[in-house]
Amino acid sequence: MSWSNAYVGIPYANMGRSALGCDCWGLARLVYDAELNITLPAYTEGYASSEEQAEIASLIGQETSTSVWDRVEDPAAFDVLLFRHGRFESHVGIYVHQGVMLHMATDDQSKHERFDQGRWKARLAGYFRHSNVRLKGAL
Repeated sequence: MSWSNAYVGIPYANMGRSALGCDCWGLARLVYDAELNITLPAYTEGYASSEEQAEIASLIGQETSTSVWDRVEDPAAFDVLLFRHGRFESHVGIYVHQGVMLHMATDDQSKHERFDQGRWKARLAGYFRHSNVRLKGAL
């Protein structure tokens, strides 16, 4: 899990976008920027709190429906995993390896967790690969 270990233990911060604290999208932004040199949008103006699930789902839906993200069936390192949170697809994790993701646990910290079993398995909505990841040969 080499690259992902550097991101374990970052504290949760509502709308956080730095290693001092972040939410799930902030964690994805940190990883993509540091590991892949890809700047993802901040979305700090799109919603006021990570509790606004409908607004977050709308922003993520807009993001994944663009040509920048491709839905994939066989995930690889750095692919974004999209999960339902209640009625909305509003939580993201980052694929580390078979069955394991890096994600931000609300009101806790970033951690590795299995997504192929338990509560996450039933909530998984899809895997997405950023087009620049493929172009940079990061996989």
